[in-house]
Amino acid sequence: MTPVRSERVRPELYFVGSAIFHYLGPAFAVLLFARIDPLGVAWLRIASAGAVFALWRRPWHALRAADRETKRLVLALGLVFTVMNSCFYVAIDRLPLGTVAAIEFLPVIGLAALGARTPRNALALALAVPGVYVLTDVRLEGEPVGVAFAFANAALFALYIVLAHRISRSTALNRIDGLAAAMLVATIAITPIGGWSAAPAMLDPVALAAGIGVGLASSVLPYVFDQLAMARLTRATYSLMVSLLPATATVIGVLVLSQVPSPLEALGVALVVAAVAVHREPDEPRERLE
Repeated sequence: MTPVRSERVRPELYFVGSAIFHYLGPAFAVLLFARIDPLGVAWLRIASAGAVFALWRRPWHALRAADRETKRLVLALGLVFTVMNSCFYVAIDRLPLGTVAAIEFLPVIGLAALGARTPRNALALALAVPGVYVLTDVRLEGEPVGVAFAFANAALFALYIVLAHRISRSTALNRIDGLAAAMLVATIAITPIGGWSAAPAMLDPVALAAGIGVGLASSVLPYVFDQLAMARLTRATYSLMVSLLPATATVIGVLVLSQVPSPLEALGVALVVAAVAVHREPDEPRERLE
């Protein structure tokens, strides 16, 4: 898509596309768990995304010229991708998608509150904490392992945001090339963890095709749409629209997986949505995101 054509589409639509694919891919992954172990699906997701980014960007050329600090950031981001996705898939194998998505945003709101101690962020934290408490209290007794992995995924998601932000600020490496290089690192790192679990997919064309589709839907399309949206949305608008993500995950969980939330779970998700809508990042310039 050329820049001229991409600008004909409203940036809000790119964000909506990103939000849908961000959780549609994992929803299909849950359906794939009947054929492939969750860690095997995580391997298929990362490996297929890594292959696409490698063919598209050939990041090793740009990485070769990068400084040592940038290379360390790429390595760290790749390792975070590995563990984060593994924890995420183990969590959604045991918990509703909307619950895991809501828990994922608690550290994000906490980091914002620590970075900018404003009444607005204090209110966001006051909304998020009881919302996540309601969600975990409903599930903790029956699925403590799922809850533990959901919180591990949430902590790693916050670390991912920090590392990805640093790479995006680097003058030594284009942000997409940095993402592509990190995905290649993740492909190598996750192979000892999930490669063997993914082996049955090599003899199952349906499972293999579905796994590749999960990679495209979860790790390629959302990132591309995010870049197209960020280039033309103000930071305030983008932060506000992020509040749609837990709700989007809940709706997709209902439509694709028939995971209908209880009234308490719906309340928990609603509190987290409100918290994400209220919170603001520490440095919020009025210019558009780059």
